[in-house]
Amino acid sequence: MNFIVNQQNGTAVVKTNVEKLNAANASELKAELVLLNKGSVNNIIIDLSKTRYCDSSGLSAILVANRMCKDTNGKFVLCGLNENVSKLISIAQLDKVFTITATEKEALATI
Repeated sequence: MNFIVNQQNGTAVVKTNVEKLNAANASELKAELVLLNKGSVNNIIIDLSKTRYCDSSGLSAILVANRMCKDTNGKFVLCGLNENVSKLISIAQLDKVFTITATEKEALATI
């Protein structure tokens, strides 16, 4: 399983179990996110602490989560970013769009 989802009180924490979030697995992440959205989950945290690389497909999946949360007046938080992934998000100027925390605990505190 590439993604582990834990839900409680309308919030889901999605932990990646992949070193590379790319075209090979981004569609699986999107599918998980759509299922959460259909299950009335408004707040999503994506923990990327095990992910060392992310391409445009991975960013697209993350943007889907952000959009779904905004559409339902929920909150979206990214946490556990590796240096390479953090640089990519900064280059794409998505660090101005996403709420980003260092740890899952901090992410839960923002929701």
